[in-house]
Amino acid sequence: MSFLELAKKRRSIRLFQQDRDVPNDYIKKILEAGNLAPSAHNKQSWKFVVIRGKKKDELAQLITELSELFPKKSRLLLRMGSKSIFTAPCVIGVFSTGELVSEAGEYGEDLKKEIEDFFLEMEIQSASAAVQNMLLQATELGLGSVWLGVVVLVAKQIESFLGVDGKLLAMFPIGYPSKDYTPPKKKTLSEVVIEIKD
Repeated sequence: MSFLELAKKRRSIRLFQQDRDVPNDYIKKILEAGNLAPSAHNKQSWKFVVIRGKKKDELAQLITELSELFPKKSRLLLRMGSKSIFTAPCVIGVFSTGELVSEAGEYGEDLKKEIEDFFLEMEIQSASAAVQNMLLQATELGLGSVWLGVVVLVAKQIESFLGVDGKLLAMFPIGYPSKDYTPPKKKTLSEVVIEIKD
């Protein structure tokens, strides 16, 4: 299929077939797609953490427990994310290594804080490009996935739980969709495009 056909086919899938595992070679292709993404200064300052089995279920339970610390709307979103993780056979976490941020001092100590913030923004942008590549590759393989932005609310606890040295920027479960999902309504180009001319 063409790229636009693939992009149109991608869905945010939140529930998965629990009796179907994701083949290892599919996971490898997804990770390769992420690693091919553009990155700021070509630092590729990311780590992709694959979580399966008992550890994945424990992660889902941890997020459910931590949801109690939040107001109702956030709590519900965390619980939805937890359920997605629990039903999926595999979850991928995307972590920033901070390699780019660590170079901020080289650009002048007087602006170090501003440069650190800027470089962190670039690491987030780089990780976002990697996640999009992986979501599209999963779609091309007939898999479903969903970007769980809400887990950043409990990023510190997840980082500690997984024992990963880095900052959690994104997390998404992967599996075979539990059902067919209707595509979401998208805004038209006329609603989102601004053209500026002389």
